[in-house]
Amino acid sequence: MATHLKSLQAIEVALRTGSLKAAASELGITPAAVGQRIRALEDYLGTDLLVRGRSGLHPTPELAGALTDLRTAFSALERVSTTLDFQRVSEIHIVADPDWSELWLAPRLPRFRENHPNILFCINGAGDVPMRLGAPDIRVEYGGYEKGEPLFLDYLVPVCSPDNLRRIADYDTEHEMEGMPLLHLEEHRSKEDRPGFREWFQTFGMRRTGADRGPYYKRAEMALEAVREDVGFLLCGASLIENDLEEGSLVLPYPVEKGLSAPNPFRIHLREQTLQRPQLRRFVDWLKREATETQERINGYKNKSKGLQING
Repeated sequence: MATHLKSLQAIEVALRTGSLKAAASELGITPAAVGQRIRALEDYLGTDLLVRGRSGLHPTPELAGALTDLRTAFSALERVSTTLDFQRVSEIHIVADPDWSELWLAPRLPRFRENHPNILFCINGAGDVPMRLGAPDIRVEYGGYEKGEPLFLDYLVPVCSPDNLRRIADYDTEHEMEGMPLLHLEEHRSKEDRPGFREWFQTFGMRRTGADRGPYYKRAEMALEAVREDVGFLLCGASLIENDLEEGSLVLPYPVEKGLSAPNPFRIHLREQTLQRPQLRRFVDWLKREATETQERINGYKNKSKGLQING
């Protein structure tokens, strides 16, 4: 029954949001996982439940008759989840941008846990407690949304391994990145508000051709692992590479002032009931303090910060 309940939830959210991708964002899982949950129930029932149209996903006739009850049921479950949240005062459920959660939040979270060892986390469906039905306590997304409070506005800089830094040392100073291996994130070519090397070269020169050439990665963590292995150069948010820069596993090939401000900030969305729980208030207050410190460092980078500049 629990498996079917998750499948029904995936169907309800997919229909309400209009796509598997949007449903995945709300549920904190991948679009493939949403599709698997829906197909599992379709296989069990032996019939299709969703069809894709020009305006998004639509119910099949087999599902249409039950759709009102389905929406009513999950609306009731949402109210029950809200009520029971007050009994699970030590659980914090977060759905967040994966790069932000893996590269910014994860390195900081142990410090919070040291002072609050009894608070349990579920982040993007994994952690101390299993993912629950209903809306998360906290949602963190990148983008210029009307709702949500800005956490910080990132700053994009080229990054490479120490060995690749040496490779450009003897190149022509005008086009010293010409022919150098470049790595990219999928979002650099699929989202207008996610600038990549094309925009960086247009701003600072260094290369005449092939700004889009090279492999593309779905997540920054995957691309950064390749950078550490000397595969190439990546344009990345400074907030996501602070530990690597401090440890020396990654370096900046150019002065830190040669960076681009991200068009939009990371934003935090809180449920109305979230701040009624003292544990959540403590975590949100801590999160905002950490974000403020990050923003202060980023502002320093833009003003020729002393901390992260690494010369070749």
